[in-house]
Amino acid sequence: MTTPPFPIDAVRARFPALSVSDAGGRRVYFDAPGGTQICSDAIDRMVAHLRSGTANAGGAFASSVDTDAMSAAAHAAMADLLGGQPGEIAFGPNMTSLTFAMSRALAQGWQAGDEIILSRLDHDANVSPWLLAARDRDVTVRWIDLDPDSTTLRLDALPGLLGPRTRLVAVGAASNALGTINDLRAIIDTVRAHSTALVFVDAVQSVPHLPTDVAALGCDFLVCSPYKFFGPHQGVLWGRADLLDGLTAYKVRPASSQPPAVRFETGTPSFEGQAGVLGTIDYLAWLGRQVAPGVNDRRSALLAAMSACIAYERTLGERLLAGLATIPGLRLYGPPTMDGRVPTFAFTLAGHRPSDIAAQLAARAINAWAGHFYAVEPVARLGLSDSGGLLRVGLCHYNEAGEVDRLIAALRELAA
Repeated sequence: MTTPPFPIDAVRARFPALSVSDAGGRRVYFDAPGGTQICSDAIDRMVAHLRSGTANAGGAFASSVDTDAMSAAAHAAMADLLGGQPGEIAFGPNMTSLTFAMSRALAQGWQAGDEIILSRLDHDANVSPWLLAARDRDVTVRWIDLDPDSTTLRLDALPGLLGPRTRLVAVGAASNALGTINDLRAIIDTVRAHSTALVFVDAVQSVPHLPTDVAALGCDFLVCSPYKFFGPHQGVLWGRADLLDGLTAYKVRPASSQPPAVRFETGTPSFEGQAGVLGTIDYLAWLGRQVAPGVNDRRSALLAAMSACIAYERTLGERLLAGLATIPGLRLYGPPTMDGRVPTFAFTLAGHRPSDIAAQLAARAINAWAGHFYAVEPVARLGLSDSGGLLRVGLCHYNEAGEVDRLIAALRELAA
């Protein structure tokens, strides 16, 4: 059976922000690694929740009952996206806050002389929470180093870092700065073979571009950010139910502890945000049914959507890489092809500071980021901290080929 073509026009129609124009023309959103645009399905769910009467949870009156039902549906939807169970999902204001909460909870069991392992490739949200917890508990920090030439982690050294007192390995699924995809399966298998350490995965940059299956991965915790995959500003934590159930969370005494993940939803959550996440999953499931009309359950539809996005984004990414190769003085950091990467591209341009390039692109209504993007470790390891870091361009499935060509033309003009 012939696979339907990727429905780019229908996709773009579900993102209102894509029609906005500035003085430089219609906006080109290549800032996706820092936050994607929100789909209309998410906007509609948020508005509907607020308009119909929001309330706090646990009441007998209709608006509270409706809020509870919506929240339960949002937890179930995220579980379907990640391959877990609803009771293993916690929402929070952002991934960073949830990671800090988990670092405090997990560190309660650490002793002086224990060890944790961090990555030189990660966003600081998966570094600083653990550094601070290690400092507080007098725990030794070891590092998986980054190879500056290949921009991949030196996983061959991982077995030697693990030991009987390793308590945690924190690693990202994909680099927010360079696009590099880490071999999580190999990392987790190595950890299991050499220690009893827990594995905490930052999947913020992978969830928008790759299918996620926490059960197949075998990790212990995974965090992501819905505003990086077409939803509102929220954070999501998945954790193994048995582990979550055994942790003491920092929370107010009356707050519920069941299901296990809810103890990490401190304070009244953003119910409108949860409604938006539910709408985002609705959208991705819609996309999955467009590209695979025969699917008959939400998880299958979500997997179909991600598979279609991978193929479409690969085509866009190859077009971008080919164009970047024609720019004099441009140096790409990260994998040289679309193999082993998400569609996030970082580079420098001889004679131009990254911030100046970003400003000149902005004048042409092309959104891109410059600097370190909170990826303090990899930018430092590449020796770019003092020179302004990198210029970063991130594609996603609502971008189109003409936008890539527009970027290449702008860069070529700047380099001339």
